[in-house]
Amino acid sequence: MSTPDLGISALGNDRLDRLTDYPFTRLATLLSDVRPRANVEPIMMSVGEPQHKPPAIIDETLRANAHLWGKYPPVGGTPEFRAAVGDWLTRRYSLTAGLFDAETSVLPVSGTREALFLLALLAVPQSKAGRQPAVLMPNPFYAPYEGAAQLAGAEPVFLSATRETGFLPDLDTLTPELLERTALFYLCTPANPQGAAADAAYLARAIGLARRYGFILAVDECYAEIYLDTPPVGALQVAQSLDHGGPNNSKGPWANLLVFHSLSKRSSAAGLRSGFVAGDPDLMARFSRLRSYSNAGMPLPVVAASTALWRDEAHVEENRALYRAKFEAAEASLKGRFGYYRPDGGFFLWLDVGDGEEATRRLWAEGAIRVLPGAYLARNNPGEPNPGASFIRVALVNDTETVAQACAAIARILA
Repeated sequence: MSTPDLGISALGNDRLDRLTDYPFTRLATLLSDVRPRANVEPIMMSVGEPQHKPPAIIDETLRANAHLWGKYPPVGGTPEFRAAVGDWLTRRYSLTAGLFDAETSVLPVSGTREALFLLALLAVPQSKAGRQPAVLMPNPFYAPYEGAAQLAGAEPVFLSATRETGFLPDLDTLTPELLERTALFYLCTPANPQGAAADAAYLARAIGLARRYGFILAVDECYAEIYLDTPPVGALQVAQSLDHGGPNNSKGPWANLLVFHSLSKRSSAAGLRSGFVAGDPDLMARFSRLRSYSNAGMPLPVVAASTALWRDEAHVEENRALYRAKFEAAEASLKGRFGYYRPDGGFFLWLDVGDGEEATRRLWAEGAIRVLPGAYLARNNPGEPNPGASFIRVALVNDTETVAQACAAIARILA
């Protein structure tokens, strides 16, 4: 008796096939036949991986807590970690003393990518308003948003975030029909890649829509501690000032809201894989339950190091000063060119070079400078051009001298 040939398509989750290759996989393919000039040291500016020396407090705390490597970590971390995060949020965002309950509203996560992805499994029901649920996200966007939406069975809806909209999604374009079936809205502020920060009025409106239409607003604030001038406003900061009447009154000021923060950018500690999610205590309880099944928890020595980092501001101020110097170096070569502007936050340049893929190939071939085409961070909507197609994203993660050298070369090569 022969066995039927079911083919590869019979195996695995076919939703995965709806995703394009990850941006850096696409970049490797784009540059696979390009060879930089000989004897030129490559400058890698494609990945947002901070190159600053991590604070000494990390190694010191890991060593002091080495005896904890043999213990299974609890999903919720430690009371000390939650208290440190709660204290930091209260200080950073001027929250009313005692209003934020860290014991019920904070979870450590092994890098916010993990948590942002898992959130869709928490947020997306089988149907909403009798239809396929929608997950909203800015366009361009952080790739895990789309992956999470697709694999959770939702329709990803890409909201163009262009210069005309202040590089944030235009909330006026959201129809009642779309909002009624929305289960989750990913919002990144300051935005990756454009660096635009939402103001208080924008965040208040987004929170209001989440509560009116019954969806989760996930505010990705991972770049909030890297800013040039004014500290970006936070979603919790705005939420505490809103009127909490109505059906969600019993849930308090954080209803329908979750915020995400990371030590990867704030503390130049990408390898620590440490962040947190905070907000609506009811959602946090459900998130904790989900993570009990899906995640082993953050190792306790890492929890201890993270606790120390959230309690220290000196290294963050030093980190911020280094990025300011790099933006000044970039501006010296790029001001007035390629739509250069000073972002509200983050460490990316979002340069309008006409054709992002062509510019990426030229920069690699002629200058050994590796950047990322903006189109790889965005999707095409029917009848609209890809909002990232004419851009490149340049990560200012190298030292100031290297940034100055690279930006001068970018200006020369693309001129």
